[in-house]
Formats: sequence, structure tokens, C-alpha cells
Amino acid sequence: MRTVAEHLEAVLALVEPLPPVGTELEDALGAVLAQDVRADDALPHWDCSAMDGYAVRAGDLLGAGPSSPVRLRVVADLPAGSGAEPVLALGSAARIMTGAPIPAGADAVVPVEQSDGGVEHVVLTQAPALGAHIRRAGEDVRPGDLVLAAGTWLGPAQLAAAASVGAGRLQVHRRPRVAVLSTGAELVPPGRSLTYGQIHDSNSYLLAAAVREAGCDAVRVGAVPDDPAALAEALDAAEQQADLVVTSGGVSMGAYDVVKQLLAGRTGIDFVRVAMQPGKPQGLGRLRSGTPLLALPGNPVSAFVSFHMFVRPALRRLAGHRDAAPAVREALVEDAWRTPESRAQVMPVVLVDTAAGDGALRVRRAVEGGSGSHLVASLARAHGLAVVPAAVQDVRPGDRVEVLITAPELVPSSAGSPR
Repeated sequence: MRTVAEHLEAVLALVEPLPPVGTELEDALGAVLAQDVRADDALPHWDCSAMDGYAVRAGDLLGAGPSSPVRLRVVADLPAGSGAEPVLALGSAARIMTGAPIPAGADAVVPVEQSDGGVEHVVLTQAPALGAHIRRAGEDVRPGDLVLAAGTWLGPAQLAAAASVGAGRLQVHRRPRVAVLSTGAELVPPGRSLTYGQIHDSNSYLLAAAVREAGCDAVRVGAVPDDPAALAEALDAAEQQADLVVTSGGVSMGAYDVVKQLLAGRTGIDFVRVAMQPGKPQGLGRLRSGTPLLALPGNPVSAFVSFHMFVRPALRRLAGHRDAAPAVREALVEDAWRTPESRAQVMPVVLVDTAAGDGALRVRRAVEGGSGSHLVASLARAHGLAVVPAAVQDVRPGDRVEVLITAPELVPSSAGSPR
């Protein structure tokens, strides 16, 4: 039996970042940068005003104050974007707006609130410090500075940074495309009536949604019956249109475990046991075309846990993220439970409302049934997954555990920020 870390290493060995593609800046949201963005020029490009006010020579205002105002001649009006290049002589000022270049001869800006707002002449009641309210050229970045490193996820702030240095087109990793299918003769699409022995297919919806939430494109094949020929046909179609194929079900020791029945013994496909509860049976390898395959157990909680522990890191690597490992937070446990012997436990948990005010996250089991792999409806209550090492036999109140946050939008605000 392999450890969780050993299995994750084997999963990540199957995938590499997808090749870069060029994209327009406005289409790059959510992608991962494949090539560094560096500044060609200084930012700001020139010394500019940080305030609406008056550009002045600080020496002209020595001793100025509310009881000793100074009157200066206004020789220019400089809105942002102005191309005018006036020169301030002694005793003069320029009305200036935020972002406009500082005129030659000026060495400070007086905010408009400290003036009478004059247009031809202005009365100023403040003696500014040298350089006051001036943004210096290159204060943000200098020519050649690294603005965004390859491997950076591109959110709104990152796109703004690229735009600010004139990068209208970016090299990004192509968005991974993932085919998702579930197996089982008992599976019926939601919306159809059940007969005795049938259940609704939740796994293909769960996994396709999890793929999309991870920023990738999902092709939901749906449920495939426990028939090797039908599964072979579905896999052949899926691998032609995907960068990764994810299946659920059919990987354990049952007589009708069709994924294992079809693929066991193929070169490059392995079915293993991982020291993790839930999610012990796992399959992985490459299909005939070379497309990576991750075969997850069929119980819904097992599939959910397996996705976050193994599939999501693989998607992050495919997408070009620098760090593929799932992000975890430390939390304090508020209830108690037993753990399986010699296996890491991944427990669905909720973050608890707390008035402690110490900033610590606190968790308890999402349901009394704990990590039972069939408790799919109860899984909706979970905010995250507590990962308990194999060496731990009992979890007690006050213990610290690492928690992988899976639903940050559902976390109560009084439970502290999960991000």
C-alpha cells in the first residue's frame, strides 16, 4: 500500500504543463502565465502629480501658512494626458490634475484644498516639503523589472499590471480539457425515476463541476454501464478530446468493477491501494493515445476526496501553476473521532462560528457519520477536508489539523477568513 504522498507523486509524474498559446489580454482571465512579463519602460513614465492641486517651486512658498498666504501667477493648466511642457519661473505655478506630468522647474505639489482654487492667480496657504505629492518616474517599476512571473495565475489585478506596462498580448498555458465519466449499471441520470436497486448519477456532475471550479474545461460523458465494450468505446472517444480522463467507480475488488476489468494488465495502467480513508482504491496511467487517466473510486465522498487530493493537483500542473500541491490551513478541532489504523484520514469538516477572536480556524465533522464514503447529500455541508496523518489514532478537541478548504464561499464570516 502506498502513502498519499507517494500516490500524489505518481499522479503528478503523468502530467506536464500544457503548451503556451498567445492570447489577447482581455481573454486571459483565469489562465496561467507561460512567459514572464517585464517592463519595457519606467512606470510612471515621468514624474507626475499624486494630487489635484498646483505644481510649484517649494522655495516660493517658504513661510506660507493660513495667516501668511502666498499669491502666485498660474502659467499653465495641466490635466492628466496633457502633452504641454511649460517651465515654471520664480513666482509661478501650474494648476495640475492627478497623473499629469510635473512641469520643469516644479519640485512640489500643493493640494487644491490648501488654495483658493484660482485660475489666473492662486493663493496658497501651505509651505510644501520638497517633493511633496510627486510620484517619481520608475517608482512602481523600472525598465527591465519583472512584473509578472511565468506560473502566475491571472486575475483582475494581474491583468491590470500587464496592461500598465503595455502588454496587450500574453503567452499563457492552454486551459486543460478534462473528460469525466462515471461507471455503474445502477446509475440513472437525475430527473428520471428510480427502480429498485438504482441510484442517481451524482459523480459525473460532481467531478465535472469540480473540474470547472478548478478553472478547466470539462466534458461530462455521464454514466457508462458495467460493460467492458461500452467503457472501451467511451474511453476511446474521451481520450481523443481531452488532456486528462477521469473516471469514477469500477476500481475496487468487486466482480463488476469494469474499469479494472478492462484496463488491468495494460502497459502503463496501474491499480493500487493508497493508505487513505476514504479513497483507498485508485487507478492511474496512460491510455493508448498517451492521454493520462485517473481512475477514482465510485463512492461519492471517496470521489470528492480523491479529486481534491490527486486530480486537482494534476490539473494545476497541467494549467501551468508553479505549485501543484493543494493549499491547506491549520485549524483547531472542536469534536472528537477515531481514525483508521495505518491510513491517513480525510474528514469532511465545517468551519465553526466562533467568538474567540483569536483568528484561529475551528472545525468539526460535517456529519456524525464522519467520512463515510456514501454520505453524498451530507457532503454539501462541508467547507473543507481535514487531513489527519496515518500515525494519529484519535482526534481530540483542541488538536490541530491541516484543512484543505473546498468551499470558501460557504464559510461563515464569523469563522474567520479561509484565504
